[in-house]
Amino acid sequence: MKGELLLLDGATGTELNRHGVDTGLPLWSANALTTDTGLNTLRQIHLDYLNAGADILTANTFRTHRRVLAGKGHDARELTLRAVATAQEAVAEFGQPARVAGSVAPLEDCYRPDLVPPDDECRAEHSERIQHLVDAGVDLLLIETMNSIREAVIAAKLATATGLPAWVSFVCGREGRILSGESVAIAAEMLMPLGVNALGVNCGPAHTLAKPLAELQAVCGPDFPLIAYGNIGYADEKDGWINTDAVNPDGYLRCAQTWPAQIVGGCCGTRPEHIRKLRDCRSLGEAVAEFRQLNRPDL
Repeated sequence: MKGELLLLDGATGTELNRHGVDTGLPLWSANALTTDTGLNTLRQIHLDYLNAGADILTANTFRTHRRVLAGKGHDARELTLRAVATAQEAVAEFGQPARVAGSVAPLEDCYRPDLVPPDDECRAEHSERIQHLVDAGVDLLLIETMNSIREAVIAAKLATATGLPAWVSFVCGREGRILSGESVAIAAEMLMPLGVNALGVNCGPAHTLAKPLAELQAVCGPDFPLIAYGNIGYADEKDGWINTDAVNPDGYLRCAQTWPAQIVGGCCGTRPEHIRKLRDCRSLGEAVAEFRQLNRPDL
């Protein structure tokens, strides 16, 4: 990365919902992959993020795995390939360099660490979905919204074995601990030896990310890339996510300027406007550079 700031895209599922696409549970954002209208909307959302300045698109594979699709009449491999191809088509249409990340989410509810399956099930199912992403041709594997170290480690081992860059991001509570109650510092100590390329936090209120990121930085050091992308809104058992405008792009930027992260984007509820604000504001990149300089004068 050579120290530069990289921009992830923003939310996909909540943008689909804003555009009138069904995002009801359990498929949530994967519903868009089952109709031509949904696919066209998804491709346009990807383009909107590229035009806003995103360096990396996250393929809509958050819910394209066997456990979620069981009994729904859809094939996990087929939907995964379709999701990645849609992102790749958007990059081709955009006509400028950008990467596509394959999203690898928890097998069960992101906010329920008590539901994490046994190790053998985690290993078998994550192995299958990661292979689908590799076959689809993603540029990197984004293991995101992890709510326990146990599942994250299993997925990370499988991801790093592919030879693709592997990033891992956790969802934390307001006190800064992983939803399982574990420390992000311990997570970093277990994941860095596996060869992951970046660590971070996502899917928490934007103003709460600074604390766990600081803990990660203390363990990982200033040279190691950290990821940060917060949410806007709140979870709902029926609809999956309720959009709000609680944090507008300017407010989101102010939060991002407190994050010691080199890979920054947006999670649930964020829009292309949030990514554009991050891209257009030189002070965010300057804040990252200043943070690195203070911690490593020789950089």
